[in-house]
Amino acid sequence: MQLISHFERAAHLHPDRLAFVQPDGEGISYASAAQTVHALASALRAAGVMEGARVAILCPNDSVGLLAMLGAIRAGLIWISLNPRNTVEDNLTLVETAGASVLLFHKMFTAEAERIRGGLSGSPLCMELYYLAGGGRPSGAKFRSAGEYGLPALSYDMDRPCAIFATGGTTGRSKGAVWTNRTWETLIANFWTCAPQTDHPIHLCVAPITHGAGALALILLPRGVTNVLMTSTDPGAILAAIERHRVTHLFLPPTVLYALLSSPLLGKHDTSSLIFFLISAAPVGADKLREAVGAFGPVMCQAFGQAEAPFLLTYLSSADLVRALTSEADAHILRSCGRATMFAEVEIMDDCGHILGPGQAGEIVARSGLVMAGYYADETATSAVSEFGWHHTGDIGIKDGAGFVFIVDRKRDIIISGGFNIYSTEVENVLLAHSEVQDCAVIGVPDDKWGEAVKALVECKAGASVMPEDLLAYCKEKLGSVKCPKTIEIWERLPRSPVGKVLKRTIRERYWVGRERQV
Repeated sequence: MQLISHFERAAHLHPDRLAFVQPDGEGISYASAAQTVHALASALRAAGVMEGARVAILCPNDSVGLLAMLGAIRAGLIWISLNPRNTVEDNLTLVETAGASVLLFHKMFTAEAERIRGGLSGSPLCMELYYLAGGGRPSGAKFRSAGEYGLPALSYDMDRPCAIFATGGTTGRSKGAVWTNRTWETLIANFWTCAPQTDHPIHLCVAPITHGAGALALILLPRGVTNVLMTSTDPGAILAAIERHRVTHLFLPPTVLYALLSSPLLGKHDTSSLIFFLISAAPVGADKLREAVGAFGPVMCQAFGQAEAPFLLTYLSSADLVRALTSEADAHILRSCGRATMFAEVEIMDDCGHILGPGQAGEIVARSGLVMAGYYADETATSAVSEFGWHHTGDIGIKDGAGFVFIVDRKRDIIISGGFNIYSTEVENVLLAHSEVQDCAVIGVPDDKWGEAVKALVECKAGASVMPEDLLAYCKEKLGSVKCPKTIEIWERLPRSPVGKVLKRTIRERYWVGRERQV
């Protein structure tokens, strides 16, 4: 079933239900949303945009962004996700690489749109979403005036590309992962085999709709989701919104979860409506998960995926977490990202393409309908990431006898110090368990004696004060002398990508400047 078909079905079954709640509180029904989506699809095709063309969308967390995504897909076009938190140069690069010929933009990004317009190919079309949507509200009025040309026919093709997502770019230049209807179908099926069933999910979009939150908004369409959009990641505002809207579904990256857990307002709002609180985008320390379950109840879950194979290659359920918290024999599961989901094969592979057994460290690889069709216009990179017939995630992991996968490190983040392989996530998990630590990054830095020395950069919780020497003593007690950082620095704020991932590449460059290799 094609992605757009789920939206059409939800609009047919629940025309009066709110599809979106704007940041200002205004609601938009499914009937109104469908009218806007159809009108935009007609307008785009009437303007000469042919099926298969690439449409870049630049929008913050606003319903017009999601409506534009659906409109582009309904027209048979390929939606390119531009993150407004990216630099203009990064978004321009993606637009040029993907050969986009259309740019749809929110009125607050008019200046950025003018700069990006020059990167559009062919006879470019650049349209402001709010103008097209009728002024102050995405009512569809002006879409109708531009789109009274009939709804374009849409062929049923599960292998038709419909979206291009930028990869994380935490270890190098971002690429465009191509998602087809089959990618979405597998993602939706996988999600609903994992998530609690509900007739009316209410989803709080906190993370950018250009990435995880937007994907989850579309994944929830088969159940007629109401998407509540937020433009702030303020912990107090998030907690208040959960209570006010009786939110059932929430996705956050670890960095925002950590801010919630350290907020003085935690426990001051009713969050009992939550039934599914997903943490993804980066590994979460076991102690943080324990704290989160204590704060929000048995609704926490964790998933592992990436732009190339979204969200749900593996899944750690709330039941798994409760078992880990109540059984000493299962406590190690807290460090896991879960087991392979129903529609994914996940294995551990060595550099020669051999599948490894339980307890052996290697690269996490996958085969699934979740896996992208490839990197757009990059056959070399696509071939490399698909070696031996498996998708290579770039993450090092171990799988135990029960099938639980444990992420050990990014393949490029292994620190080789004095001939020993040291996995940075192991050190990071120890630091994250410290009561004064909000977040951290562990890297290897050049060292004349050891080749590389372990260095930790620590971001403390608000109001906390801890000395580097105290953290060093703490790490040495927990890790021993080999894995313990040689140095620790306290940073006010760690650099992060637009989706909240700590940018180790940016940190590492500071210490390896002027060297031919960063290893």
